Amino acid sequence: MTRPLSAAQRRIVEEADPVTGRLKGGDAQLARLVLMKLAFRHPRPPHDHFLTPAGHRIREAGDETERAERLPPPEPSGGGPFAARVGGEAPGPHGPARAREVRSAWLGLVEMRRMTNPDGATDRPCAWERGHLVQAAALALEAAGCRPAEGTTGDGYRVGGTPQPEAVAVKGHGPDGIAACAAALERAGWQVSEHAEPRTGGRYLLASPRRA
Repeated sequence: MTRPLSAAQRRIVEEADPVTGRLKGGDAQLARLVLMKLAFRHPRPPHDHFLTPAGHRIREAGDETERAERLPPPEPSGGGPFAARVGGEAPGPHGPARAREVRSAWLGLVEMRRMTNPDGATDRPCAWERGHLVQAAALALEAAGCRPAEGTTGDGYRVGGTPQPEAVAVKGHGPDGIAACAAALERAGWQVSEHAEPRTGGRYLLASPRRA
């Protein structure tokens, strides 16, 4: 497919039979879908039109960005406000209640991946994460059991933005340091590389959502 679907064509694809892929629509629109290799005309009467595998993928996935924008950010199962800890915040609640909130938010994000990645993949970030890099990386770290830094001097991870597109910087101090952060982000579908700060020589990570 070289051109995006028109509104009429997309409506025909979205209204296809979910099992057989049978299409209903005007002859001109159906013929155009055939040319786009999203449909085929059955050779036997009544010569109905059906979705090709590519057409089924379009129908199932829809527009990834549009769907992601309709979804709310991940929330805990209780529905209350949730914010992943990026590091540097004032000390907050710990213990089982916080752990449940984090786990629920992470599971919600995994479901968002399933719903909005075109192939339904849950092992790599989705459009929402690429639009909320710091929050997404922090949630992946906290869900993996990494500890956020508290205040300005506490041990733990700190996540911040960078001038680079689709990249966050992660610093970590304490027993695990940035090694544990790198492992957690890689398991969550992020690409990670380690670097040295030019002035201090301190180590930090650059992390970007993996696309494939």
